[in-house]
Amino acid sequence: MGFIKEFKAFVMRGNVVDMAVGVIIGGAFTGIVNSLVNDVIMPVISLATGKIDFTNLFIALDGGSYPTLAAAQEAGASVFAYGSFIQAIISFLLIALVLFSVIKTMNKLSKPAAPAPVTTKICPFCKSEVNKEATKCAFCASELKD
Repeated sequence: MGFIKEFKAFVMRGNVVDMAVGVIIGGAFTGIVNSLVNDVIMPVISLATGKIDFTNLFIALDGGSYPTLAAAQEAGASVFAYGSFIQAIISFLLIALVLFSVIKTMNKLSKPAAPAPVTTKICPFCKSEVNKEATKCAFCASELKD
């Protein structure tokens, strides 16, 4: 029975549950970010670069000429697919930019409220809380200097 109790205590700890929720939300958020990058941002970049399809930039190592990367791979040719690597770098940078923007916006929206102005002070003699404008402590009648 000790093992089951320990396991239950481990699973029910706050940080384990928080981590599980974070992983699930992260998985859902991945779909949103990927859609934004692939369906919104990449088409704009494609237009700006003259509709270059980076994934079809490759060098056939067998010396043959193939119209597309898929055709070269289907023919069984060894290829140096540098375009796929460029595409992966662009996607990574765009995803990082989107995440940075989202987190920055969320941080701006969740700024803590300004602290309430200080209206009291502590009497240095009796340690009672008095109004900050007071010149004499209401509890011990001491003269207050600040």
